[in-house]
Amino acid sequence: MSDPLAAVMAALGRNSAASSDFDLNPDTVLPEGRKLRPAGVLVGLLSRPNGVQVILTKRSSHLKHHPGQIAFPGGKVDPGDADEVAAALREAQEEIGLDPANTEVLGTLPSHETVTSFLVTPVIARIHEPFEFIAEPGEVDEVFEVPLAHVTDPAQFSVQSRRWRGTMRHYFTVPWGPYYIWGATARILRGMADRMQN
Repeated sequence: MSDPLAAVMAALGRNSAASSDFDLNPDTVLPEGRKLRPAGVLVGLLSRPNGVQVILTKRSSHLKHHPGQIAFPGGKVDPGDADEVAAALREAQEEIGLDPANTEVLGTLPSHETVTSFLVTPVIARIHEPFEFIAEPGEVDEVFEVPLAHVTDPAQFSVQSRRWRGTMRHYFTVPWGPYYIWGATARILRGMADRMQN
């Protein structure tokens, strides 16, 4: 049987540039000497009978950073983390109940800079077995799946805009059902989609 993640693994072998929340806003002037905090997010891929699924979360509405938004499990690198991969795996266990032993890290995508001054490393991982989603109280309102085929199809993406800190900011969106996937999460997925088309 062919590996359902073969296209993903091939995409990981291709080169692409780092991305940022400012990619669609070329007039943005970023401050010199800005300090970016390293972070890791887990792009967890689970094979189901109906295809490969990506696990996402809806963040709690009272969080300081990106409240109520759709996000990958993940967070900043803590002092006890070896690197961004370790941070992503630790956070996924805390936020959605994913045992690191149930994952196989396939690789990473180029870093993504967020408007909240994080430098995020997307960690692509195969999830071997289905597991019970356990949303971390206070941080995660919901854990859900979206088809990988949907969020890696460039035709499903659109560019929207809204006013942010006094200027119009443009960003990618890739909606799925009731979920409005936008911002950093959509930009990371768009980068993955572009790699998979090559």
